[in-house]
Amino acid sequence: MATQPSQFLANDFASLGKKKLAIFSTTWNKKINEALLAGAKEVLADYPQLEIAEYEVPGSVELGFAIQKHAQHKIADAYIAFGCVIRGGTPHFDYVCDAANQSIMQLNLSLPSPVIFGVLTLENEEQAWERLGGPHGHKGKEAAQTALAMMAYQEALSKS
Repeated sequence: MATQPSQFLANDFASLGKKKLAIFSTTWNKKINEALLAGAKEVLADYPQLEIAEYEVPGSVELGFAIQKHAQHKIADAYIAFGCVIRGGTPHFDYVCDAANQSIMQLNLSLPSPVIFGVLTLENEEQAWERLGGPHGHKGKEAAQTALAMMAYQEALSKS
């Protein structure tokens, strides 16, 4: 009997075949993005069948462009986009958050591989650390788990 796509939620990714994962992170708010990446790597270390490539871009607005260009040349089975946007005193925060959100949403609708939204949108740096092992979990780990789940989902679809 074929695996049902809904079974990807079981978090049993041991049977996941050889896959390619591309992780893009920004250099803006680098310390926070390094913590996101470290959390993801901690989760992904349990899956030696994954081929992981890491890339950096300047900021969250550039994530969509970089992922799209990567996909045109070398497709991955999933992408993770890590960024951190902290509100300042101008509307710039809203524009950057909207641009990052819209570009990643468009990629999810146009690419054959999922793009995981790992961009933190925060009022202040303290909120970042609350989401990097504090009371709100670890968003880097969650992004990696989501990437695994979506790769398993696609694999299950291809077998059904």
